[in-house]
Amino acid sequence: MDIKQVAVIGGGTMGNGIAHVFAMNDIPVHLVETTQELADKALRTIDKNLERMVKKEKINPAKKVQTLDSIAVFTDTKEAVRDVDLIVEAVPENFELKKKIFTQVDAAAPDHAILASNTSSISITKIAAATSRPEKFIGMHFFNPVPVMKLVEIVKGFETNDETYNVIEKTARLLDKTPVPVEDYPGFVSNRVLMPMINEAISCVHEGVATPENVDSVMKLGMAHPMGPLRLADFIGLDVCLDIMNVLYEGFKDSKYRPSPLLVKMVDAGKLGNKTGEGFYTYD
Repeated sequence: MDIKQVAVIGGGTMGNGIAHVFAMNDIPVHLVETTQELADKALRTIDKNLERMVKKEKINPAKKVQTLDSIAVFTDTKEAVRDVDLIVEAVPENFELKKKIFTQVDAAAPDHAILASNTSSISITKIAAATSRPEKFIGMHFFNPVPVMKLVEIVKGFETNDETYNVIEKTARLLDKTPVPVEDYPGFVSNRVLMPMINEAISCVHEGVATPENVDSVMKLGMAHPMGPLRLADFIGLDVCLDIMNVLYEGFKDSKYRPSPLLVKMVDAGKLGNKTGEGFYTYD
């Protein structure tokens, strides 16, 4: 099966990036948001990112127009998914929210449609069990910023069949991404390795070992990381980091995955990083 039309549920940071890459690779997109205001905001973000690509001469102006013309926005999920081949969910890391969305999508989407979650840590098997087609359910974990990052973790659930996996692997390559298969365990590979490092960096600040700037300098200058872990945490969103650490802790019941008290306190205070203007650093 070829993917000829896709619906993306959620127009936030990940969702608008996913819609961007599908549309830019000639696959029409139905982009779903809860309100018209949020849908328009997602389109403005895609427009801005495409314009940046034009200025860098990565695409021409005609390609920008073609890409935007390939995206239609919806606020009605059932209407958006009724004639598509693939639905990609890109909403916050909350199991109950994802379960609710996929219950709606499963009832409205064509029988042949594949359901995919962009979850970065929640069990694909668990979400798939909320649908009537677990064999057609798969994890398709993109990375931020989606138009730039090449990796897509492809996660098979317990019942995902080989046909579904092969279609999604092929589709990822059509998007000029590199698909990497991983098994369905908490955090998959990326966040099982990354988030404990970020959490430990936060603990270093919490315990007074070093300032955020100095922790990041050590990792950049000593380990050749392009971005320090605390700057990266701000970029990802401290609330997202906390959600993923909680998934790891609950999934493995291992104390090494317990979120740092400082991380919990900063999220409680609403200091989430870039999106709120303040995290471990302040932003204009």
